[in-house]
Amino acid sequence: MLCKVRSLGVQGIAGYEVTAECDLSGGLPNFDIVGLPDAAVKEARERVRSAIKNSGYQFPVGRITVNLAPANRKKSGTLYDLPILVGILAAGGQLVWEDPDCAFVGELSLSGTLRPVVGMLPMALAARATGVQRLYVPADSAPEATLAEGLTVYPVETVEQLADHLTGRVPIQPAPVWAGTEEELDLPDFSEVRGQAQVKRVLEIAAAGGHNVAMIGPPGSGKSMLARRLPSILPPMSRREALEATQIHSVMGLTTKERPLLLSRPFRSPHHTISSVGMAGGGSPFPKPGEISLAHRGVLFLDELPEFHKDVLEVLRQPMEEGEITLVRAASSETYPSDFMLVCAMNPCRCGWYGHPSGRCRCSAASVKKYLGKLSGPLLDRIDLYAEVPPLEFGDLSDRSPGESSAAIRERVLKARAIQRRRYGPDGPACNGAMGQEELKNYCALDEAGQAIMKGAYEHMGLTARSYDRILRVARTIADLDGEEAIASYHLAEAIQYRESEYFQR
Repeated sequence: MLCKVRSLGVQGIAGYEVTAECDLSGGLPNFDIVGLPDAAVKEARERVRSAIKNSGYQFPVGRITVNLAPANRKKSGTLYDLPILVGILAAGGQLVWEDPDCAFVGELSLSGTLRPVVGMLPMALAARATGVQRLYVPADSAPEATLAEGLTVYPVETVEQLADHLTGRVPIQPAPVWAGTEEELDLPDFSEVRGQAQVKRVLEIAAAGGHNVAMIGPPGSGKSMLARRLPSILPPMSRREALEATQIHSVMGLTTKERPLLLSRPFRSPHHTISSVGMAGGGSPFPKPGEISLAHRGVLFLDELPEFHKDVLEVLRQPMEEGEITLVRAASSETYPSDFMLVCAMNPCRCGWYGHPSGRCRCSAASVKKYLGKLSGPLLDRIDLYAEVPPLEFGDLSDRSPGESSAAIRERVLKARAIQRRRYGPDGPACNGAMGQEELKNYCALDEAGQAIMKGAYEHMGLTARSYDRILRVARTIADLDGEEAIASYHLAEAIQYRESEYFQR
């Protein structure tokens, strides 16, 4: 007898529908799974066999063939255990059930209990798009599945519980749509930072316009501390942005039943020993998202920037411009979003004290040049704001009065972002940092004094066309923070001031 059970799969960060076709026939006992299964899918034979027996059912004696359609797409993971089990029981007449609008996803233990699976959100979104109305998933994966909305999600704990529900004996209560609030988050606050008012100003501009930042200063000046407080002043993600970011984290297994949806913007801080594959993404047979995609809609923080391998830094260049990355491998090609704010921190030399008045630097001019020479010009050209982080004076450290809080800074950031949303509309750029040429032409026009300032900077600082545009974007953000309609000369002058550090001019 043949039974077809709807299920789902995931490739990249997108889900798609899979049909588990289970056929029972006479002959010598055999259990085959076809449809390009990987090793984890093939091992479902043993998990399903034990789960059926330990759940009080009889495992069919005869030839069992399971086809996972479409058969031309490679199947991976353990999420097909549940649809295979349901199909075998239904094909053998041990489970009477008919519902063409439902789908099953889940990993089985040998005892018949269900374990959570990765990639639940993209699969739930695909289920809704393909007309599935009822989705049966492991109980721990149910909160994430409810985020797709428009589906009735049933949290299943055991095979016996599922069978009782399908036969109408003991119904399972649908899982409520998961709801969380951003107030639950406990982010580090800028009030804990002593001094560094100028650097806080730079980070405020970066948060208000979505600009890339580089902080340069000696060890212990607070670069990492400041960077880790940046998420506390970023605007909240919209529902669409949160779902985009969560899909990436879901396929990497980084979501939990307690926190299935990202409530704040991602903050990724990879170690400088990361490989280019770890940064950009890769793997076989299907390339997985890397750190730049995990930082989508959030912050990618690179501490000790010159310590990263050159090839790792160079892979950032194209995603920083385009907001996405396409990974091409022999088996497939995947495109992942990578719209992130790049925040870098670095020392001015290997010992960290180059240029300090105390004369503590032990590095030669050649070694300083070699150290900074690890950073290519095209990468530095893509950074909007440079902030020099000086060492703290004793008075700043001994002052115990709290600094300006993240809440106060964030209020100004939100006002500036609101101006940008009204200006660009729902279909325009998300922030000033994402402005295209049309927006630059319409909203970044300079008066005669501004043109003169820009001409002088362009000629004396050796700016490129890219850095010219980036200065205009930063100036537009500074004007928005001031609530000004037009870019004034002092807005432009401040933006030029942050364009490049003196360390790269020596």
